[in-house]
Amino acid sequence: MGRVTIRRRPRPQWPRRLTAVLAAGAVIYVVAATAASTDLASAWRALEEQNGLALGLLRGQLEGAWSGGALPVRAAMAIGQSPLLLSGREEVLELWRTEEEDDTGGDAVPPEDEDQETERRTPEEPAVPIPEEPGEAETPLLFADNGVQARTLSPASPEGYVVTGDVYINNRSDNSFDRSLFDGSFAARLSEEEGPKVLILHTHGSEAYTMPPGQEYESSGDCRTTDPAFNVVRVGDELARTLEDAGIGVVHDDTLHDYPEYSGAYGRSLTAAERIMEEHPSISLVLDVHRDAISDADGSPYKVVSNVAGVNAAQMSFIIGTDGGGLEHPEWRENLKLAAAVQQKLADSFPTLMRPISVRNSRYNQHVSPGALLVEMGAAGNSLDEALLSARLLGEAIAQVMAEVP
Repeated sequence: MGRVTIRRRPRPQWPRRLTAVLAAGAVIYVVAATAASTDLASAWRALEEQNGLALGLLRGQLEGAWSGGALPVRAAMAIGQSPLLLSGREEVLELWRTEEEDDTGGDAVPPEDEDQETERRTPEEPAVPIPEEPGEAETPLLFADNGVQARTLSPASPEGYVVTGDVYINNRSDNSFDRSLFDGSFAARLSEEEGPKVLILHTHGSEAYTMPPGQEYESSGDCRTTDPAFNVVRVGDELARTLEDAGIGVVHDDTLHDYPEYSGAYGRSLTAAERIMEEHPSISLVLDVHRDAISDADGSPYKVVSNVAGVNAAQMSFIIGTDGGGLEHPEWRENLKLAAAVQQKLADSFPTLMRPISVRNSRYNQHVSPGALLVEMGAAGNSLDEALLSARLLGEAIAQVMAEVP
């Protein structure tokens, strides 16, 4: 664990003249395609709707932007001509990266290179205790504010969602379902075999948070670090601790599957999951722990929070993969039903702690188990302490839901 083997593949070099011509054409076409858009999301959709040509040109301009996080001159040229895309340049790059991962469907063959090892710090005691009386307000803040603007995101109406109980589901996949799917049942069960029951891993383990002044970490990218005391690996530690306190054994894979190479992370995490599940056939639940990245129309990041007895907890969201992208995933509905059950359990005590479940075409390796979930623990703008509190709340909810299975 904690070791990643990478082989870098050389990129083809395009003739300079052809690149210049394509760059000029891309600038004109991207600007035209996004001219009528009012926000970054609509601009991205406009690119997708141009029969793929505008999006393809933008992808071509972004080629080579993987290392260092900075956009190359060609990309800056194309994006810089569209104010909307310029304001969200990091989000545009992340969108492309995400789609690149989606296209692999988690089946990419991981490259290999020299071994990389990250020092593993021993987790400290939980920074934030769970308030004993969730309904009580004005509890003093128990951790430092990181200064990022906070928002609580909740649906304004049920329009556009599938709603079951207090759970809102945003179906962004090509599959259809309605509330009748949610009858309270799901296939996931804790195995009766001896051994650990839960696997926690991190496809994008270097994802990190915005720390308060004086608590900064050594960065490996934009809100990313290889230090497991500050990235989502630390959040996985807290989730594992909570499940173990409830008597549920856990294997926590702390490997950074997205470092030093981001592309192919889902392929590497799938290999790890299959290996660990073969070693421990008692594993029933697989939890892939991430954090989101959210910005406003001006490109300014903000954090998503829920008030828990006067304390900010990071809002969470489940991402559920399907077979909509063409990859085999026959039990995706069981993953969705489990997510809805856990989310309802949390909503009973903390109504705004969970954002709507997002159902998508990509499967995110969730075909490995009917009890596989991907969870976003807050966003880049949240503090680590806010995410740790949410991890404890999530762990308790999962333990309660599984204990109630007949």
